[in-house]
Amino acid sequence: MPSASTRAVAATATAGLPTPDTRLAPGTPAYRRTSLALFAAGLATFTLLYSTQALLPAVSAAFGATASAASWTVSAATGALALCVLPLSALSERFGRRAMMTASLTAAVALALLVPLAPNLESLIALRALQGAALAGLPASAMAYLAEEVRPRALAGAIGLFVAGNSIGGMSGRLLTGWVAQLWGWRAGLAAVGLVSLVCALAFRALLPKARHFTPGTLSPKTLARTVRTHLANPLLARLYAIGALFMTVFGAVYTVIGYRLAEAPFSLPQGVIGSIFLVYLVGTVSSAAAGRLVGRLGRRGALYLAVSTTAAGLLLSLSDALPAVLAGLVLITAGFFAGHAVASSSVSRTARTGRAQASALYQSAYYLGSSAGGTLGAVAFHAGGWAGTVLLGLVAVLGVVSITLYGTHSARVEARRLGPATA
Repeated sequence: MPSASTRAVAATATAGLPTPDTRLAPGTPAYRRTSLALFAAGLATFTLLYSTQALLPAVSAAFGATASAASWTVSAATGALALCVLPLSALSERFGRRAMMTASLTAAVALALLVPLAPNLESLIALRALQGAALAGLPASAMAYLAEEVRPRALAGAIGLFVAGNSIGGMSGRLLTGWVAQLWGWRAGLAAVGLVSLVCALAFRALLPKARHFTPGTLSPKTLARTVRTHLANPLLARLYAIGALFMTVFGAVYTVIGYRLAEAPFSLPQGVIGSIFLVYLVGTVSSAAAGRLVGRLGRRGALYLAVSTTAAGLLLSLSDALPAVLAGLVLITAGFFAGHAVASSSVSRTARTGRAQASALYQSAYYLGSSAGGTLGAVAFHAGGWAGTVLLGLVAVLGVVSITLYGTHSARVEARRLGPATA
């Protein structure tokens, strides 16, 4: 047994060494479990949140509703999520990210089993709003969990996998509801989504490791308000929030209306085939997972320029009346959107030094407000000017992203010139 003097010498020798980073690193079993768990959570989130989107023409027919009215089954869910994400993220600061994500997913799945029983459009919209509010505890808590538990250099890749789960959830949910609805009706399609999400929730709970770097905070409203003001006063965070909202405005508008366009002449596609169109979400899985590499090669703003250019090209290509061109346009829109979203959301997590849950919650709030606005405005634009009206709305949002990113580039250059002589 070493003597007291030997232990003292060893302690002195190691006192100056850096503390080892115990956060999760790629390639470890815990990192893989975390990635799979949050992939399942992301899959369930988008599957549930947009479960009625591919069914909007069928919902319109069942209740005798216009596209604008039926679109509220999507906008109510995303709007409620946007409103509730900040207060629920505050609860996660007190009770833990893992507990909040589990409670959020459990409540959303329980509501998913009730949604197919809605007797009218009003009750369907109300249930969907409750479902969106329940899901609000998951996205921001997931990003805060990753920011705390994963090593910084692996953060963009880990969040990219979470976003990839979003894209596969959005794709599989719409694909599943489309084909099930064609065979057994739209209510059966929604029931199938509920069952798939239940499996994802069980997998999430079984796989996700306990948090090792979470420190409980307080529920003080004053502290929360101060943290929110600090984040909103940060110019970079404010720009990232606006970029997320504008990207999602484009995406929400396009995918809320595309079912109506493809159901009409000259395409006249059946419900199952329309649902299959959402297979293009697989492109989003690839582009979001590659976001970390894009940032490494092009920088954050360079990656955003590439994403927004791809989205704009897709919008213009989708104006064609040839189905292959429309599909190619959707591929580009989807790739650009998911890449832009992954870049912006991971940048938020890296930028915020304190109150990470609130920083991510503000991003998610802006993001889903953009989705809600895009779905409603996209339907209105479609009524007013057809698909060209929806594309015009998307291009205006894209121009907003370009303007914000250009301003960020200019501000960075001015700051670099100001600091140059001092740092030299």
